[in-house]
Amino acid sequence: MINIRKYVFGSAIYGALFFSLNASAQTAPPDAMPDLPKNWHQLDLKADGFYGISLNNAYNFLKGKKSKTVVVATIDSGIDTTQTDLKTILWVNPKEIPNNGIDDDHNGYVDDVHGWDFLGGPGGKVNYTETTEEIREYNRLKPKYESITTAPAGGEKEYAYWVNVRSIHDSTYAKSSAELQQLSPMMNALMVTSGYIKRELKLAPDAGFVKADLDKITNPSNDTIAQSKGLWESMFAQINGDNSKVIKELSDYLAKLNNDVNPDLSARKNIVGDDPNVQDGKPYGNNVLKNPDASHGTGVAGLIGAVRGNSYGIDGVADNVRIMSIKGVPNGDEYDKDIANAIHYAVDNGAKIINMSFGKKISPHKDWVDEAFKYAAKHDVLLVQAAGNDGEDMDVKPQYPNDTFIDGSSSDADNVIDVGASAAKVDENLAATFSNYGKKNVDVFAPGVKVTSIDTNAEFNTADGTSFASPITAGIAALVLEYYPNLSAKQLKQVILESATPVANTMVLKPGSKTEKVDFASLSKTGGIVNAYKAVQIASKLKGERKDK
Repeated sequence: MINIRKYVFGSAIYGALFFSLNASAQTAPPDAMPDLPKNWHQLDLKADGFYGISLNNAYNFLKGKKSKTVVVATIDSGIDTTQTDLKTILWVNPKEIPNNGIDDDHNGYVDDVHGWDFLGGPGGKVNYTETTEEIREYNRLKPKYESITTAPAGGEKEYAYWVNVRSIHDSTYAKSSAELQQLSPMMNALMVTSGYIKRELKLAPDAGFVKADLDKITNPSNDTIAQSKGLWESMFAQINGDNSKVIKELSDYLAKLNNDVNPDLSARKNIVGDDPNVQDGKPYGNNVLKNPDASHGTGVAGLIGAVRGNSYGIDGVADNVRIMSIKGVPNGDEYDKDIANAIHYAVDNGAKIINMSFGKKISPHKDWVDEAFKYAAKHDVLLVQAAGNDGEDMDVKPQYPNDTFIDGSSSDADNVIDVGASAAKVDENLAATFSNYGKKNVDVFAPGVKVTSIDTNAEFNTADGTSFASPITAGIAALVLEYYPNLSAKQLKQVILESATPVANTMVLKPGSKTEKVDFASLSKTGGIVNAYKAVQIASKLKGERKDK
C-alpha cells in the first residue's frame, strides 16, 4: 500500500506483477476476485447476496421525509472540483468572494471558497510527495542521539522515543528499499509490454487500452504478446482504469518508496514555508484543491455524497450534503500540525462530520491532534476515521491519530468512529486481509474491498482500503443527520454502532494471516458491519440532544 490512508495498491500490484512475470500468462493472479457490481457496497445481503449497507431499504424508510443539508469535511489529498458528480455539492464559503485575492471573511485563509490546502505554498505550489513520519523524525533526532547508547539524565523520555523511532525507521527503510529494488524493473516491464500491446492492437503510441481491449487479442502473434497480455490481465484484475492509470499509480508508489530511501527533507520548507514542529497560529497553505494528487480525496468524497440519480458516475450514500475539501494528506505521511489545523478549520466553518482516511505509525505532536479531537467534540462534530491497511491488531500496535489521549482524559471518545474494511461475501475472506482490527480500538467494519467510486478526470476507480470503508460510514452518519438533525455527534456514533449488523459465529481469515482463522465478531467492538437501514430506524426513535440546531 502507498501508506495507511491510501488504497491498498503496493501489495496488490506487486502480487499481480510477480505472478504474471513468473507464471502462465493465461492464469489469473491468486487473489483476483470476480467482478462485483459497482454499487455492491450499497446492496443488501438478503435481497442481493452482497454484504453491503442496505441503502435502498434506508431510502425506502425515509421516503416522504424532509432532509436538512449537512456539511461533511474530508481531510484528504484534495478534490477534483470540476467532477460532474461533485461540482454541485461542494461546500461554498458564503463569506468569501472567489478569486479576488482577499481574505473577505478574515479567517486567515485567502479565497477559501471550497476548503483549504494545508500543503500549499506561494504561487499555487503544493507539497505532493512526502516521506513517512518515522523517516522525518529519525532524521530530526539523529544528530542528537546517534552516538548515544544510554539515556542522558533528564532526557529519558525523549531517548525512549528515539529508540522507538529508530526501530520503526529501520523497518520502513528496509521494506521500502526492498520494494524499490523489486518494483523498479517491473515498471520497465509495464512500459515495454504496454508498447507491445498497443502495436498488436494497432493503437497510436499515445493511445490507451483497457481490460476489454485485451479480449481482442484472441491469437497472440508470438509468446511475447501472450505474456504481455497475461501481465496486463493481471494488472486490470487489481486496478480499474486504462494502462496509463496503472503506470501512473505504480509511478506514484515508487516516488513514495524513493522518498523513504532518499528523503527530501526540505520540500516542506521550500514549498509550504512553515515549520511543522511549531504550532504558532500563523496562517499557511493555499486554496489549490484540484491537483495531480487529488484522486484519493475525490473517490472518498464521491462515496459520501456523489450526486444521486444523475445517470453519471456513482450514487453517493447521502443525498443532501455539501463536501468541504481540506488537503492535509500528501503521498506519504501527514503532519500532525496540518491535521490539527484542518480539524479546527472544518469545525469553525460548519462541518458536522469529518472523514479522515489517513494515518501513520508515529505522532510526534499527538497533543495537538488530541486537542483538535476535543475541540470537535466540544462543538458536536463527529470524526470518522480509517483503521488502516497494515493487517495488524490496533489494540497492540496503535495507529495515529486515535482517541486514546496522552493526557489520560479519554481512551474512547464519544465523537470518534474507527472503521475496518469488509468484503462482499460471507466467507473466510469477509474481513479484508489488509484491514487493521481490534476489539477495543476498531468500532465497526464497512465495505472496503473492490469498492468503486469516482476519480479525477474519469468516471470510476475501483480499489481496496479502509480509506473507502471510512467515507461509506461517514456517508451513513450524514444520511442519518440529514433526516434527524437534532441528533448529537455522540448519538450519531451510538446509532452507527448499534445498527451494525452482528456477524457472529463466522470464522474468517485473520487479517494479515493466510491460515489463522478467527470469529469475525472478535475483530471489532461491535463485531459487525455498518447498516444504513437499521441506522435510520434506530435514529427515528431517539430524542435529539444536539445543542446547535
